[in-house]
Amino acid sequence: MANEILNIHSETPEMRKVKMAADALKDGAVILYPTDSGFSLGCDLSNKDAIDRIRLIRRLDKDHQLTFLCRDLANISEFAQVNNVAYRTIKSLIPGPYTFILPASKKVPHFAYNPKRSTAGIRVPSNQLVQLLLQDVGNPILAISAKLEDNIAPTPDEIIDFFGKQVDLTVTSDNYKFEGDSTVIDMTKTDFEIIRRGAGAEKLEEMLFTE
Repeated sequence: MANEILNIHSETPEMRKVKMAADALKDGAVILYPTDSGFSLGCDLSNKDAIDRIRLIRRLDKDHQLTFLCRDLANISEFAQVNNVAYRTIKSLIPGPYTFILPASKKVPHFAYNPKRSTAGIRVPSNQLVQLLLQDVGNPILAISAKLEDNIAPTPDEIIDFFGKQVDLTVTSDNYKFEGDSTVIDMTKTDFEIIRRGAGAEKLEEMLFTE
């Protein structure tokens, strides 16, 4: 699959182009695409070869916690075990910049979750383009941050220049609305634990720790 660049309007995504990107994912592509938190490397969650490519591109070991995107809470419940308290908390936060660490369900391929803990990191993005991709693909999409080791605040052009050469398709836009790294919350125990403070952390802390 040849490397391509596909520019999609942020406010009114062209459905023809969205379908092109979704078809590429369904065909096994690794893509670079903008989410609400920043640029991510992505592929269809069910594609082991594509996930292995992303691990190689980002130099991630097999135990690294992967994150994937779901459409909504019902979709999360298909791919994770969600108790009543977690359900209510997630419902009040999505869509938004939050990654929920949850016990993976049997629908998550074994190569896509943490093998030591059998957990998965799941997000519901507040991004119209990504939501349209998720609807068309019909499967969760992997979302691994496209980070540059020696550049803590790279521009979109720098990210595209570095990672665009290593993926099959780069999705760009006329305008980027990045909220920053997501806040990560571990929901595998009775007492939820914030393991990374990021965008939206204050709202989450107020919910969890205010009597």
